[in-house]
Amino acid sequence: MAGRSALINVMHKAADAASRRMMRDFGEVENLQVTRKGAADFVTRADINAEQTIQEELNKARPEWGFIMEEGGKVEGEEDAPKWIIDPIDGTTNFTHGIPHFAISIAVMQDKKITAGLIFDPARNECFFAETGEGAFLNERRIRVSGRRQFSDAVFATGIPFLGRGTEASDTIFLAECNAVMKKSAGVRRFGAASLDLAWVAAGRYDGFWERGLSLWDIAAGHIIVREAGGFVSDFQSRDKSLETGDIVAANSALHTPLLKLLREGRDSLS
Repeated sequence: MAGRSALINVMHKAADAASRRMMRDFGEVENLQVTRKGAADFVTRADINAEQTIQEELNKARPEWGFIMEEGGKVEGEEDAPKWIIDPIDGTTNFTHGIPHFAISIAVMQDKKITAGLIFDPARNECFFAETGEGAFLNERRIRVSGRRQFSDAVFATGIPFLGRGTEASDTIFLAECNAVMKKSAGVRRFGAASLDLAWVAAGRYDGFWERGLSLWDIAAGHIIVREAGGFVSDFQSRDKSLETGDIVAANSALHTPLLKLLREGRDSLS
């Protein structure tokens, strides 16, 4: 890719416009920590405002396209037109607590396939993006998944179940899986933003990532960015159904199958 395509420029312009107000709002979060409700309400407004800004910018450029949004739900476009998939603030809990690790995620879906994705980290001014067949990029630099082949050298990311997510059974499964990976790897991280976890796999910062029960807007952009960076993405049964199920395992080519095997061994240890 000699430069950013017109489509990526449209996506980046929308993310950048939303991020300016988002970062101003983030600067106010510290003042709201004294009351849980006040901070939560403030972040909800920040989420909605960001999504509205992104939707308006994208609609200007592609008025015939539809939307699938975390806050606003589905907006139908013209028949057979692509759909934008938007997560305005992925990592809302981090945002609420003044932790500068969150992102804007925008993807394009055509005929049930993701054809473009962009993840913008406004705190670091890092823009990860990819289009089908064009490779993956961080700002203007081409990125690839890591070349690590030994599990003992690898660092993995995951999402830990929390209040309102998961059941006692699913929590037990997660702990067994995490224990299996921890015993064989150089470490497991939980930073709290699935889109950035996937972007960091694509950039070789993490060697792999797994999580269950995610929404389409959490993983759509990261899904194509990892694949265009040379990585493998599947569900826990090694099927290409992660966008349907919300269960995702992503890693470089050498570690994807071993990671799936270890996760399975962790689950099997409960039998």
